[in-house]
Amino acid sequence: MNRALKRISLAVLAMFLLLLINVNYLQGFDTSSLAAEPFNTRTLTNQVQYQRGPIVTSDGVTIAESKPSGDIFKYQRAYSNGPVYSPVTGYDTLYSQTGIEFAENNLLAGNDNALAIRNFIDMITNKPRKGATVQTTINSKAQNAAYNGLVQKLQGTGRSGGVVAVNPRTGAILAMASYPSYDPNQLATHDGTLLNTRDKALLADPQNPLLDRATHVTFPPGSTFKIITSSTLLSQQPGTNPNTQVASPTTLTLPQTSHILHNDNNTVCGNGGGQAPLITAFAQSCDTTFAKIGMDVGGQALNNMATAFGMNSSSLKIPFSVTPSNYVIPPSLALTAFSAIGQFSDTVTPLQEAMFAAAIANNGTLMKPYLVQQVTASDLSVVQQATPSVLSQPVSASVANEVKQMMTAVVQQPDGTASAFNQASVGVEIAGKTGTAQNGINNTGLNDAVFTAFAPVANPQIAVGVIVGGGGYGASAAAPIAVQVIKAYLGIK
Repeated sequence: MNRALKRISLAVLAMFLLLLINVNYLQGFDTSSLAAEPFNTRTLTNQVQYQRGPIVTSDGVTIAESKPSGDIFKYQRAYSNGPVYSPVTGYDTLYSQTGIEFAENNLLAGNDNALAIRNFIDMITNKPRKGATVQTTINSKAQNAAYNGLVQKLQGTGRSGGVVAVNPRTGAILAMASYPSYDPNQLATHDGTLLNTRDKALLADPQNPLLDRATHVTFPPGSTFKIITSSTLLSQQPGTNPNTQVASPTTLTLPQTSHILHNDNNTVCGNGGGQAPLITAFAQSCDTTFAKIGMDVGGQALNNMATAFGMNSSSLKIPFSVTPSNYVIPPSLALTAFSAIGQFSDTVTPLQEAMFAAAIANNGTLMKPYLVQQVTASDLSVVQQATPSVLSQPVSASVANEVKQMMTAVVQQPDGTASAFNQASVGVEIAGKTGTAQNGINNTGLNDAVFTAFAPVANPQIAVGVIVGGGGYGASAAAPIAVQVIKAYLGIK
């Protein structure tokens, strides 16, 4: 054989080897990414030929499952109480997924590498392949209370809101509700024309029901941001405590402006002498007090603390990505005053509101929120198990205890803004913070109602964040929903 032919033969051999290696790599090691390709028609065919795994709550309620369809696709997705759980499950259509359906698609469809051995055993034993079961952290009682509370407050108003509850010790998400909502069953059809019609109708709906207000829409936090402002003050000045006298003027002229800041309804903080204990100013939610504290500690310090509580993060996943809550350092002292009371450009999700309370409830340690507790194969073997992890340590245990005292005063003391929900009234000791946020973006100029809380105070088991767009006062619109969720979860009638 001459030299030229030998070179060509070696080149051809090398290419065959490379092709062989590539095919084996794709089929043996890269199956998950191939299966996730949106235009992989084989994946589409396969996923409707096998029974997709169910999605269940932590207390055993099935919220999504695949049932025999009687058509060429064999199985069709069905959602129990679809509007209640849609922020959790998302939807699974012929062409796309959202929510848990998207984040855990390979496991639910049975394509994940973690299920390879199980699938092989099913094949040789001639058993039908099934997708894995995804158990969420959601508690059905808390979820129903959250959704029903939003419906009662918002139905027929054209406004929107969201609720998130977490376990402060672990970060497990106990409830995640949004309103207005939609029924994923509408999109589970196998009729492509009908699917497109329904999808267009949902997208054209002016209330945007497909938008998850629990984790993907931000609102101004209002006075709930005073948790951040207080945490900054107490961390910066160790000698300060809840009983420290702080400036609490009736009015506050903001520097380099003619704007005069008033407390809500021009109320007087404390005894009217221009000063009040920090805990009293917090319980009464005195804007002048915390505006001045914000200017004293500065925008950079507030930003650092807000970031430590989970704001300004674009990397948080639960397992799907969530919209970041944001604090922007104000360009002036006057705007720093506004930001310290939850105005200016501060924006938060209901999830972030729950994280505020959870960090304080857990002695200053903020756990990473998560939505999937466990994944099991069709033979009930555990494929994945959640392990709680620390997200950050925004404040020390001593500072958290001081803020806890002040949040308790908001609800338990007669002069607190949420005193209607004290222990005698609801049967459990709740600590919280109300917020009433001026907002002309998410609604027609009505104030957004905000409330963040945890309970029981002595042994926190649940932290809740509620935002009711255009709801008015946090104490009257958002707090009742949070209390319903807390009572449902704790089993208090």
